Amino acid sequence: MTEISDRVAIVTGGTRGIGAAIVTRLLMDGYAVVTCGRQAPAHLPEVQGRTAGFIACDVRDPEQAAAFVAQVIEQHGRLDVLVNNAGGSPQADAATASARFSNAIIALNLMAPLHMAQAAYPHLKATQGSIVNIASVSAVRPSPGTAVYGAAKAGLLSLTKSLAQEWGPHIRLNAIIAGLIETENAELTYGSDAAQTRIAASLPLRRMGRGTDIAEAVAFLASPAAAYISGTQLDVHGGGERPLFLEIVQEEAARLKG
Repeated sequence: MTEISDRVAIVTGGTRGIGAAIVTRLLMDGYAVVTCGRQAPAHLPEVQGRTAGFIACDVRDPEQAAAFVAQVIEQHGRLDVLVNNAGGSPQADAATASARFSNAIIALNLMAPLHMAQAAYPHLKATQGSIVNIASVSAVRPSPGTAVYGAAKAGLLSLTKSLAQEWGPHIRLNAIIAGLIETENAELTYGSDAAQTRIAASLPLRRMGRGTDIAEAVAFLASPAAAYISGTQLDVHGGGERPLFLEIVQEEAARLKG
């Protein structure tokens, strides 16, 4: 564990799931961490008696995002790391999804990270800070059923690279491409326990990811150990998803052999 004293981090959507794991990991590293959400949670991550701060904010609203960052600066006097974690999307048929739905998904997964980055820019520039954007494998492979989400996350990867060019050398920006991650409500995404077991067995590391896997990657990218890493995409996906055609080929070979 690398002790980083007197440093401040913002993690959006850090009250549960991957976000809570990221908050906990940064608390372990000695950061003062502030997270946000539209409603206050029942409890916040705590490490050795130090608890994350919380400020109510809808990061899709640029004025709220700016006010959130301003309040963090008022409370702590500085900002060193911004983790744009808030995101997600329910399943939706692209042929019938409403414009309102699609705009909301883009607002949360692409525009909100931009709003937060813009609000944080002068403060991160002052501390030579870092931004870590949490993207998804949906950004780099087809995402049927969540097409707009995949497109927004692909845009987030492009935004990361562009801002790394614009804002260097003062601010480093990197993105994490998260794979199939277990969360509190994994069954809503992946189905039954049996289905999740089959999915885990299909991955090279024979398990699905955990919030802690993403959190460790964030801690690295935010740390001095990554001082010369900017504008990159770090895959945290356990080796990647096995192409379906390989399963079909194996099944066909077994059928012919039998």
